[in-house]
This record gives sequence, structure tokens and C-alpha cells, in this order.
Amino acid sequence: MSEFLRQYLLVAIFGGTAFGLVAAFLGLASVFRPSRPTVGKVENYESGVDPVGDAWGQSQIRYYIFALLFVMFDVEAVFIFPWAARLEALGFFGLVEMTIFIFILALGLAYAWRKGVLRWV
Repeated sequence: MSEFLRQYLLVAIFGGTAFGLVAAFLGLASVFRPSRPTVGKVENYESGVDPVGDAWGQSQIRYYIFALLFVMFDVEAVFIFPWAARLEALGFFGLVEMTIFIFILALGLAYAWRKGVLRWV
């Protein structure tokens, strides 16, 4: 067996051992833990407030869209930081590429703004 495959075998053995230990500990915990369900223990918890209404209530889609827009611009910041750290090495080409990247994201923001997605009413 080559050294390359031996290293992967070692990783597989450690992964299998970790998976086996987790399964064993979870199994032991389910066997030895006390199980005394009461009405208070199985009731839904909502930040210390008594639950109101059905637990399967639907949320408006605007909250999900708002969250996706946040993630999109958070990812933008993740891509801009390494560019800013290596700006001198990238030179004019890096500046043009980042300008295109920011322009595409600005188009997305303008589209969302025009569609009224950013209104929180």
C-alpha cells in the first residue's frame, strides 16, 4: 500500500473511531438517562413567555428574503477583506475585478430596493 493511501486509511480509522464513540455515548446516555415527561417539560418554549397559538404558524416570506439579503452582503464583506489586504499585489486588475463584483451586488440591492423588499412594514 502506498504512503498516500495509508494516510487516507489513517483518517478513515480515526473518523470511524470518532463516529463509533459518539454513537456509543449517545446510546449509553439514552439507556441511563431518566425519562419522566410532564406537561411542563413537553410544552413549547418561547423565550420565557407562555406559548400562544399553534406551533406550526407560518411566517411571512419577507423575513426570509431580508435574511437572505443580509447573508448576501455579509458574504460580500468576506470577499472584500482579502482583496483589501492584497490590494497592492493585485494592482489595477484587482481593482477592476472588485469594481465589477461590487457593481453586480449594487444591482442586486437596487433591484431589491425597487421591488420593495427592504420595507419592514
